[in-house]
Amino acid sequence: MSYELIALLMFATMMLMLMTGQRVFGAIGFVGAFAALWLWGDGGSVMAFSAAIKLMKWYPLLTLPMFIYMGYIMSESRIADDLYEMFHVWMGPVHGGLAIGTIGLMVVISAMNGLSVAGMAIGATIALPELLRRGYDKVMVTGVIQAGSSLGILVPPSVVLVLYGMIARQPVGQLWLAGAIPGLLMAGLFVVYIAMRCRLQPHLGRPLSKEERNVTWGERFRLLRAGILPLVIFFSMTGLFVMGITSLVESSAVGATTATLAALVKGRLNRKVMEATLRKTLEVTCMFMWIILAALCFGAVFDGLGAVKAIEGFFVAELGLGPWEILILMQISYIVMGMFLDDTAMLVIVAPLYIPLVGELGFDLIWYGVLYTITCQIAYMTPPFGYNLFLMRAMAPPEITLGDIYRSIIPFVMVMTLGLALIMAFPQLALWLPEWHYGK
Repeated sequence: MSYELIALLMFATMMLMLMTGQRVFGAIGFVGAFAALWLWGDGGSVMAFSAAIKLMKWYPLLTLPMFIYMGYIMSESRIADDLYEMFHVWMGPVHGGLAIGTIGLMVVISAMNGLSVAGMAIGATIALPELLRRGYDKVMVTGVIQAGSSLGILVPPSVVLVLYGMIARQPVGQLWLAGAIPGLLMAGLFVVYIAMRCRLQPHLGRPLSKEERNVTWGERFRLLRAGILPLVIFFSMTGLFVMGITSLVESSAVGATTATLAALVKGRLNRKVMEATLRKTLEVTCMFMWIILAALCFGAVFDGLGAVKAIEGFFVAELGLGPWEILILMQISYIVMGMFLDDTAMLVIVAPLYIPLVGELGFDLIWYGVLYTITCQIAYMTPPFGYNLFLMRAMAPPEITLGDIYRSIIPFVMVMTLGLALIMAFPQLALWLPEWHYGK
């Protein structure tokens, strides 16, 4: 049996196991380990062992539980509630102001969490009921929350970029900085779209009434102080890292400690909050660890077969495609897979194929990490089985139907596609900040 056929058989077996409902790490790890033993006998066990040791020795891995913990302690202690109240008071007088404020809320939550799930949970439980109660169009605001929560995997400290860095062997610090400007660009495009649409169609997001805006300046500044606290946490972590005062791992520890102290100062740190935070942190961290380990094992076998060279030869020699055409096909395949899988599963399934191929085609792997993440954002909201679509359906009130959710994402997917095209056309939007910081 040729190596090309073996590689195809491995990939097909893995996809079949995933379709039967097997856990991602179980399917990928089993196929990788079985193929190693089949091809190389007892010596194949060294591949899995070597992958495990390589993972355990990778120092930046310590950031993973820290950032997950930080996100959950902020969520469980309800610090995000204060932030939304601040946006509500300060942005309410503007057409679509509460929806714009919700995007601002999502940016800050993303900067504290690194996962889209937390933003979705906070948006659906805090922002959505308020937006609906104040007469905002249910289809538009459903799209706002889904689009805003997807920023969690792009704005630093993105856990997805940490995972990409582990698998692609790229510096996480550079990936974070590369995601900062594109993340803010994407949020800015969302704000422009909301403002323009609510200006043209005022019934979609009317400003607050005069009675609702009747809040004293003392109350406004009190809420502003409460809302600044999450920004202080973000600066204490990312700001110190960018200024070169702390390392990547140290900044994650600073963020986790600052978030805990903030919950304590607010009087919201108790046994129930800590127990829920630690349990969820442990669950998510262990899940990521097993997935990374399985992906490294699978990737080692795939690389040993020379599958990457074979795929490159097929695209370039057989189909006659150029580097940019191959890159665009990769992004389209991510969107298709995103209809059925989450971002982690997509990355570990195709990482052994795409990441080395991107390097062979001459593209920057830091820049490609940002493209991958933006494409995951789009895939999250793509019917029929986009990850965010079902999260929203599970959290939304009964009056919001699945049809409403599907319709709500169409304009935001178009906006995100525009953002992706801009990053592809102007790579320095992603690369300027890491080059400036690490070139100092």
